[in-house]
Amino acid sequence: MNDIEKRIKELTDELNYHNHKYYVDDSPEISDFDFDKLLVELEELENEYPQYKSVNSPTARVGGEAVKAFDEVRHEVPMLSQQKAFSFEEIQDFDRRVKAVVPDAGYVVEQKIDGLSVSLEYTDGIFTRGSTRGDGITGEDVTENLRTIRTIPLKLKDKIPFLEVRGEVFLSRINFEKINALLEATSQPLFANPRNAAAGSLRQLDPKIAAKRKLDIFVFNIQQIQGAEIKTHIEGLEFLQKQGFKTILDKTLYNSIEAAYKRVEEIGEERGTLYFDIDGAVIKVDNLADRELLGNTAKFPRWSIAYKYPAEKQTTTIKDIKVQVGRTGAITPLAVLDTVHIAGSNVSRATLHNLDYIREKDIRVGDTVVIEKAGDIIPAVVEVIKEKRNGSEIEFEMPTHCLECGALIVREEGEAAYRCTGVNCPAQRLRNIIHFVSRTAMNIDGLGPSIIEQMLERHLIETAADLYYVQAEDIADMDKMGEKSAQNLISALEKSKTNPLYRLINSFGIRHIGEKAAKILSARYKTLDNLRDATVEELTQIPDIGEKMAISIVEFFAEGQTKEFILKLEKAGINCIDDSENSIVDMRFQNMTFVLTGTLEKYKRSEAGKIIENYGGKTSSSVSKKTTYVLAGSDAGSKLDKAQSLGVTVISEDEFEEMIK
Repeated sequence: MNDIEKRIKELTDELNYHNHKYYVDDSPEISDFDFDKLLVELEELENEYPQYKSVNSPTARVGGEAVKAFDEVRHEVPMLSQQKAFSFEEIQDFDRRVKAVVPDAGYVVEQKIDGLSVSLEYTDGIFTRGSTRGDGITGEDVTENLRTIRTIPLKLKDKIPFLEVRGEVFLSRINFEKINALLEATSQPLFANPRNAAAGSLRQLDPKIAAKRKLDIFVFNIQQIQGAEIKTHIEGLEFLQKQGFKTILDKTLYNSIEAAYKRVEEIGEERGTLYFDIDGAVIKVDNLADRELLGNTAKFPRWSIAYKYPAEKQTTTIKDIKVQVGRTGAITPLAVLDTVHIAGSNVSRATLHNLDYIREKDIRVGDTVVIEKAGDIIPAVVEVIKEKRNGSEIEFEMPTHCLECGALIVREEGEAAYRCTGVNCPAQRLRNIIHFVSRTAMNIDGLGPSIIEQMLERHLIETAADLYYVQAEDIADMDKMGEKSAQNLISALEKSKTNPLYRLINSFGIRHIGEKAAKILSARYKTLDNLRDATVEELTQIPDIGEKMAISIVEFFAEGQTKEFILKLEKAGINCIDDSENSIVDMRFQNMTFVLTGTLEKYKRSEAGKIIENYGGKTSSSVSKKTTYVLAGSDAGSKLDKAQSLGVTVISEDEFEEMIK
């Protein structure tokens, strides 16, 4: 073994050791900085000498190449589901069936993790394949995504000829909240719950995305093993723990079903304090030989049963109703409650969703109400006990101004949510800045959400305007930075100062104003000063600027926060004038609507659409009597048929080219 190969092996072993200490044992021995230094050294050596890279290299944790689809995996040992119980009587029935075959059976009790069940296979101690449960017989090969989970050992302590284990992949509550916060900030659909987030993350075709989600796992069963003899479930868990797996911690043997059920009740009380979600507790026969005697049905093992916890409800009193501002500016009413214990935790607040929900249920301050933990996570008021009213209850009114920043709160027609209009509202900072730097706005390369979050945490910025006052030395030591990256970012910020005016207008994130409207406004008003002075009446005279859009524009520029924000941008030297030749707009397609359908040979649809918009026209996804032209390529389909039935003019690509000469 030469020096390079030896060093790569040393780094691999050392980093895997520290990974286990940090993620499984929760007892790190070195700092993140020192760990990252070792990892960078290993990455550089592996890039230069790939022939020495180990299959269990910790660099696999960041994710490999994306795949086009997952291969099927047929489970040699079926991954069965659990029979379910909802009462102690059903648990007693299970015990009677077990004791009829195995009179002296003992039980173990485990938390039933609410996640995604997977199989992990090891050959000669090396992780070789991982798959989803699927239908229990056939799953999907998600090996590369599972490699990114730091609590899955890539190499076992012992060189076991073959081992297959079953575990539950999950997402911690705090990581779930972080993912949804980032999705919300970037205007993407949110995950409904941690289980959905874990399942969606594990089935990402790009392992790099899965790696960013920080999934976790508990391993709870040995499916197959060669080279070791395991007699009981508890012995198996202890064996797995020694091999480097993260396992369920409770390894107590219960000799009666009453003792086992008592532990089930204790877990029910504990679930609100856990950092992960559970949807029940599982009682299992401990002795593996006893399990063989009991066998399985077609769907589930006869040696285990899952107790499902009911949604817990409690009665309490609403002391007050306050509001909180979300990252999108939405105002959510919250009930302040007399503290009550529910699902293992003390609850003093509950969501009321929106004003319509409050009015529909007639919820008032002072009411006695029933609350429930939806999915055991978010407390909600589900019922008002009106018989207990004494006349002192007070109806809730939505505030007119944001309690975070003082800006006007508005509710637009047809919407349930009230929203804060403040550009500098602290609750909306991350989302606003992410939009400001995005590709269709100021287009600042290298300024992603994680960098923005670090800047906010260090109090380097409060608004997007502060970005232009940051120095390279302020950010060079941040995560994923460095002197060169920091200087590149400062250069990108400097370059963005000369952006066209429409980009600046779009970057403000004015409700209902996107890139197309920003271009129209830039071309019409020529300067930001002119746009700031525009009235609703004047704005609605512009084609494609409706009343809602006009009101949003005027309200945005009327806010004191907006004036301070723009002043700071102007002092930084941001371009606020449209002096390009394109500002003299050729409006040949004004008041015309085009529908693009089929495959175009000379343009992408997005390119043809931009040409139409640059000439003052509009594009639509559906054909109607108001459509001016349908631009049809090959394989046009139903839109072409509808255009012909309505008498709408259909043009070819050649005819379109003649129109834009």
